[in-house]
Amino acid sequence: MASSQALFDSIPTCYATVSIGTPDTPLDQKLEAIAAAGFQGIELGFPDLLSFASKRQNQEVQAQDFDTLCHVAPEVKQLVEKKGLKLVMLQPFSNLEGWPEGSDGREDAFRRAKGWIKIMEAVGTDMLQVGSTDSPHALGNLDSLAADLRQLADLLAAKNFRLAYENWCWATHAPDWKDVWEIVQKVDRPNVGLCLDTFQTAGGEWADPSTASGLIERAGGREALQSQFMTSLQTMSRTIPSEKIYILQISDAYKPSTPLDAKPDSSGLRPRGRWSSCLRPVPFDGGYLPVVDVTKAVLRTGFRGWFSMEVFDAGPEGSDQDWKDMKAYAKKAMASHKRLLEEAANS
Repeated sequence: MASSQALFDSIPTCYATVSIGTPDTPLDQKLEAIAAAGFQGIELGFPDLLSFASKRQNQEVQAQDFDTLCHVAPEVKQLVEKKGLKLVMLQPFSNLEGWPEGSDGREDAFRRAKGWIKIMEAVGTDMLQVGSTDSPHALGNLDSLAADLRQLADLLAAKNFRLAYENWCWATHAPDWKDVWEIVQKVDRPNVGLCLDTFQTAGGEWADPSTASGLIERAGGREALQSQFMTSLQTMSRTIPSEKIYILQISDAYKPSTPLDAKPDSSGLRPRGRWSSCLRPVPFDGGYLPVVDVTKAVLRTGFRGWFSMEVFDAGPEGSDQDWKDMKAYAKKAMASHKRLLEEAANS
């Protein structure tokens, strides 16, 4: 593998706006912190766009008020460009696929999709992140899931836009990278690829926030778990063409001090989803996932595209991130990025 400096020079860096501050934090302050740390691009989080629009309109803007969101989107585009950043992707679009034909859920999903495509035009990005559905109502047939994504891909293709499909490790039908890769192959469209993620991969196949050990507990213990996980990563490196990886999102995870309840919560969210929402720091800052191993596997595909920090860090207990110094946090994230490439190159 190339030296760490060569890797750093060749890989563009990105930061998700939802991963710094809160939705109430002014977007220009988030962008300032991200740019000052040396990142080259952003993922625009839909909550930040909603917050920006609400401030501009002096009233709460609803998630499906696409006319208003498109009206303010050019101002967001200008802010991003003024900071010298590229708007890499709009995220996170959820629960698109798997709804029964003719259902209200399916109608809502594609109404949202068409609205988001209009926003993409207005804000100046060509990539949409779609997370694998976590709806309990979604049908699990992979051909059906692929058909829905194919329909979205064709809507995006009309605008020369791309779809980055991500496995969410708490998803109902496609929680692993192998699942989303199989679906992407079934979709069979040139504008559909993968959004891989160190947390989603290691958090789904290696770790478990509902056990005392923080690991998936199975026969053979940790040695068997590690062997199976490394085999999965080797398969990833061999089977996914680099051009079908559109972006790699980076984060680690804290081991919960008390194991999370293995059952869904009152909203239906599974434990890995609850874990994801607030216990995801930058690598090398208190987490325990094998982030370097996942990164090495992705690099071995030949991928040298966007590395994006997407963290949800409320501290080890999930409640104590005050965001008093966003610039310092963004600089810590850039230092983590550099160390990650060093360790991936040298191990």
